[in-house]
Amino acid sequence: MSKILVTGGCGYIGSHTIVDLSKKGFDVISIDNLSRSDGSALSGIKDIIGKEIENYKIDLCDLNLLRQVFNKNRDIIGIIHFAAYKSVPESIEMPLDYYSNNVNSLLNLLCCCNEFNINHFVFSSSCSVYGNLDTFPVSEDTPMGYVECPYAYSKQIGEQILKDFSKVSKTNCIALRYFNPVGAHETHKIGEIPYGIPGNLFPIIMEVAHNKRKQLIVHGQDYDTRDGSCIRDFVHVMDIAEAHTKAISYITCKQQNSALEIINLGTGNGISIFEVIDCFEKTIGFKLNHKVGSRRDGDIAMIFANNEKAKRLLKWEPKRSLSDMIESAYSWNKRLN
Repeated sequence: MSKILVTGGCGYIGSHTIVDLSKKGFDVISIDNLSRSDGSALSGIKDIIGKEIENYKIDLCDLNLLRQVFNKNRDIIGIIHFAAYKSVPESIEMPLDYYSNNVNSLLNLLCCCNEFNINHFVFSSSCSVYGNLDTFPVSEDTPMGYVECPYAYSKQIGEQILKDFSKVSKTNCIALRYFNPVGAHETHKIGEIPYGIPGNLFPIIMEVAHNKRKQLIVHGQDYDTRDGSCIRDFVHVMDIAEAHTKAISYITCKQQNSALEIINLGTGNGISIFEVIDCFEKTIGFKLNHKVGSRRDGDIAMIFANNEKAKRLLKWEPKRSLSDMIESAYSWNKRLN
């Protein structure tokens, strides 16, 4: 079997991707220092795929320790790099931590690609790199606007590093700009466990639904959108996971024409915060306590994807509906409680 290293494998998207990779015949190892996760996803993964995944609890910013992992696993053929700090509000409060972690971890992995002849690299990027725009849906060629937070800028920096690296390296790279991953695995054995106080919509909704939080605050009702609330492109985490498996398959089968491909992962359908609330109430069957508050620093008004490139190159299309996302997330959180 082909061995893939998944960094951040105990995290939300990483754990779901490990499941999909394993189901598709890949051998997988993980690096996760558990600074933003508790490691419980490893037992959930084992329950789903029937075997343990080896996780190396090291910091990717420590190049010497990272080299030791590659020395022990000389059969690694590709890397999927998720490990990064990702909170927009926290990045505003702790910009140096975000630049240090998100940039240095990527640099060290690319150094190891050269040193250990790893020719396939998939980078977890983000729709946040687009910043504030006026034209939708956004395609990979859409010029970037002003980004609102250090997290988003760290992803822009990461993509630029990959552009420069791919020009002089034998490593082929794909950067996947995914939009808003939500939901949980259909078995409800793995799902999202937010680090610290949740800042994203779905974890907050689930806390309100399971009586862990009094109410949901909708941050702003005065945006220039159809109902005044922010609009996002929500996509099921297992659809995102499957796209990463397709990306590593695409790149290892030498189908890639460019040393770096940048690909959007989204549904192509913008959904407002109020529309998510309405869908939750219809899917789960009870009212969600919420109120409108002020805008939040770092938020943009609207973003949703043009996903034609993913369809064309990766043969990928999201299959799961917003109701599927809500139901799986709700059932996962119910299990946690």
